[in-house]
Amino acid sequence: MPPLRALAAFKAAARHASFAKGAAELGVTPSAISHQIQQLEDFLGVALFRRQAGRAVLTAAGRTYASEIEEAFSAIAAATERVAPQSQREHLVVAASPSFAVKWLQPRMQGFLRTHPEARIRLSTLSEREDIEKERFDIAITYGRPAHTAMSIEPFLLECLRPLCSPELAASIGLRTPRDLARTTLIHSVNALTWADYLRRVGEAALRPRNELWLDRSLMAVEAAVSGLGVVLESEVLAADELRDGRLIAPFADQGFEVETTSYFLIRPLGVSRGSLARAFEAWLLEAITAENLTVAMAGQPTGRSARTS
Repeated sequence: MPPLRALAAFKAAARHASFAKGAAELGVTPSAISHQIQQLEDFLGVALFRRQAGRAVLTAAGRTYASEIEEAFSAIAAATERVAPQSQREHLVVAASPSFAVKWLQPRMQGFLRTHPEARIRLSTLSEREDIEKERFDIAITYGRPAHTAMSIEPFLLECLRPLCSPELAASIGLRTPRDLARTTLIHSVNALTWADYLRRVGEAALRPRNELWLDRSLMAVEAAVSGLGVVLESEVLAADELRDGRLIAPFADQGFEVETTSYFLIRPLGVSRGSLARAFEAWLLEAITAENLTVAMAGQPTGRSARTS
């Protein structure tokens, strides 16, 4: 490995095309910058700069090296940001399951930013439940309860799962009862209830659909249903917009064909002081969920609608 102080000196001088300006950035003298870069050039065995009209111009080798180490410095900065506690009072890191982040949380984030214009939010997604152990966050919302994690885990949101499809598809094949699903394609996604479990609950365990389609993200499954590919087993949490504007409908009106289950969990790291912004964000989440008539699963919190037995 080359001397790290020399790398920092090279990076600063390359960015400003000046030893003097690079020195000012790092709070050292120009001679110190020059010494560090000479040390780096000796280590590499190539010249990184040439003097030209009072400026420090990168050589071809210098340009290549500057580009390569910039990626390394960016990776170090990103890793530090993910691991270290945030020093900024108004900086909040929120992690969420991909479909929930894209379909529900991100479109509504403007509501929180409007009332907290000073907030700086970093929203990241959790591709797998195991990521919860690797991520640095203030608040996380996971789909499904993470296993074996030394964090605060609280049931957060119930979802009402039911068959959803485009109105055109429902009309074309006459979807009126779960038995009619045998005439269409069942779209599978990763959620708390499989189609096999659902059909068993509604008394159609022996039903065999015409076709089946497996997708690994709920947002993909919802879009597939909107386009008329088949019927998806999803909830109003992720399909709220599509249900509101009529792109999707629930073909079976009877509440007996719905299944309610606790699917989302709120995760908080232990041993980290929670700031006012984190508390305000949680309060906003609860208000937004209740306003949309969804069911909050947290103990002691009002629910959006009366609970039903699955």
